[in-house]
Amino acid sequence: MHIAIIMDGNGRWANRRGLPRHEGHRAGAVRVREIVEECARRNIEQLTLYCLSSENWKRPKPELDLLMNLLREYLKKAREDLGNNDIRFSVIGRRTGIAEDILTEMDELTMQTKDNKGLRLCLAINYGSRGEIVDAVKKIVEATISSDKIDEQCIADHLYTAGMSDPDLLIRTAGERRLSNYLLWQLSYAEIWVTDKCWPDFDVALFDQALTDFAGRERKFGGL
Repeated sequence: MHIAIIMDGNGRWANRRGLPRHEGHRAGAVRVREIVEECARRNIEQLTLYCLSSENWKRPKPELDLLMNLLREYLKKAREDLGNNDIRFSVIGRRTGIAEDILTEMDELTMQTKDNKGLRLCLAINYGSRGEIVDAVKKIVEATISSDKIDEQCIADHLYTAGMSDPDLLIRTAGERRLSNYLLWQLSYAEIWVTDKCWPDFDVALFDQALTDFAGRERKFGGL
């Protein structure tokens, strides 16, 4: 099973408590660790988290700096957690704009965990689905693949997610009911589950509720 999550509402969570926005992001980072460990415990095949969209660069610089520092902290702390839980780490998204030390840490974690057999944890960082599709088309053109060889599998093989299964379930927090340029190709047949709770309040009990609801659905692939 592959679960994708749009972790929305950190800022709103903080505002409702009279806290600065960065406290919401910090609380959200703690929740990431909890849900990742829960997925590993449940033998979930893959978890893909929308951490930073390509549009997020429009946010104020102090908030972006904080997000980058939180990412640094998470990656450093994740090294031991990934090993202890047999988690394989990967990242999707464009590398432009991300600090070199963060890129180095990402690459090292990817290499160090590539032979792990448990949960595959994929972080979408500086990610936008339309940009991903544009990049895939450029790769196909550069590879001089003839038009008669281009089909859905060919395109999928040139996306950032090549080699990964498509998500079965999309979870979105904070009550929003849109995809926000996230995995548009890959989510074609995913079930969608939305909660009004903000991401820092998305605990294991709520995660279990999402999985229970998903298990009770009759999935339909194609057609109406």
